[in-house]
Amino acid sequence: MLLPNDINPNESVYYNGSIILEQLNKTNGIGIIELYKMVKSINNMSLSLFILSLDWLYLSDIAVVNEDGEVKLCS
Repeated sequence: MLLPNDINPNESVYYNGSIILEQLNKTNGIGIIELYKMVKSINNMSLSLFILSLDWLYLSDIAVVNEDGEVKLCS
């Protein structure tokens, strides 16, 4: 799933993580639902793939979700 061999590359976690990062670079913090709406309008990403990509960014110490539900880039 990270680097798929037999599926469309735009369904990979890396690709969708880059779309999420692109949107996070434009904001100082955004609600998780608002971020999903922005990303979905660009790539028509499913909710499960969005969460998986966001989890990957969190595990890689790239993004964090605070207690208020805002997604921010790690410094």
